[in-house]
Amino acid sequence: MKAWRFTPDRVELLPMPKISRHPVETLARFGYGARGVVYGLVGALALLAAIGSGGQTGGSRSALQTLLSQPFGKVWLVLIALGLFGFCAWRILEALTDADHRGADWKGWGIRGAHLVSGIIYGGLALFALNLALGRSSGGGGEDQAAQDWTAWLMGQPFGQWLVGLVGLAVAGTGLAFIAKAWRGRVADRLSLPADRRDWFITIGRMGFAARGVVFVMIGGFLVLAAIHASSSEVHGLGGALQALRQQPYGWVLLALTALGLFAFGLFGLIQARYRHIDAPDLADAKAAVARAAR
Repeated sequence: MKAWRFTPDRVELLPMPKISRHPVETLARFGYGARGVVYGLVGALALLAAIGSGGQTGGSRSALQTLLSQPFGKVWLVLIALGLFGFCAWRILEALTDADHRGADWKGWGIRGAHLVSGIIYGGLALFALNLALGRSSGGGGEDQAAQDWTAWLMGQPFGQWLVGLVGLAVAGTGLAFIAKAWRGRVADRLSLPADRRDWFITIGRMGFAARGVVFVMIGGFLVLAAIHASSSEVHGLGGALQALRQQPYGWVLLALTALGLFAFGLFGLIQARYRHIDAPDLADAKAAVARAAR
C-alpha cells in the first residue's frame, strides 16, 4: 500500500508502514486481552463484595452476565466472545504445533496438554458469552453447576473417582506452579517489556499469578474431596472458591487480597496482549496439525 506526500515543489509516493500481523498472532493478542478483561471483571466484582459495596463472587460467567445491564453490554459481550474464541484457537494451535517451543519432554507435553484443555474451557466460555449476547442463554446454573455436572459424568465412568482425584491433583499442582512462578518473579519470560515499566509490569504479573494459584489450589482441593467422598456436589469453580474464602475468619480480607490479585491478572492479560512474544505457526502447518489431531 502506498501513501502520497505533498510538498511545495513535488509529490512523493511513499510506502505505508507495515501494520498487519499474522492472523494467528492477531487472534492470540485479541484473546489475551479478552481473557484479561474477564479476570479484571471477576476481580473488580469480588473486591466490591469484599468491602461491602455490592459486587459478587460468582466467577467468570456471573461476571459476564453483569455486562448485560451495562451500556452497550451486548456489544461488549460479542467482542469478548470473539476474543475468547481467538484465545481458544491460539491455545489449541499452540498445543498442537508447539508454537511456544515447549519441547517434547514430559514437562513440555504437560504444558501443551494443559494449554489444550485451557483452550477448550475458554471456547466454552466464549460460547456462553455469545449466547448471552444473543439472548439464547440466561446463564443456567453457573460455573459451579457446570463443574458439578461434568464431575458427575466423569465419576460415572470406569475408575471415575480416581480420574476425578487425578484431575484435582493436576489442577492443584498447576496452582502451586503459578504460586512458585509468582514467588520467583518469572512471569515475564515470554514478554518483551519496555525497560522503564518492566518492574511495574512484573509486580502486576506476580500478584496475578499468586492469586490465580491460590484459586487453582482451592478448586483442585474441591475435586480431590469430591473424589474421596464420591460426591460431585463438593466441586466448585472460581466463584465457589471466592465464596469459600469469604466464609473464613477475616474472610473479607482474604477475599479482598485475592480479588486484587485477580484484577492484577486481568491487567497482566492486557500487558500480554501487547508485549508477549508470539511465534505464530504457518497456516499450512497449523491446518496439518489440526488434521492430524482430528484423525
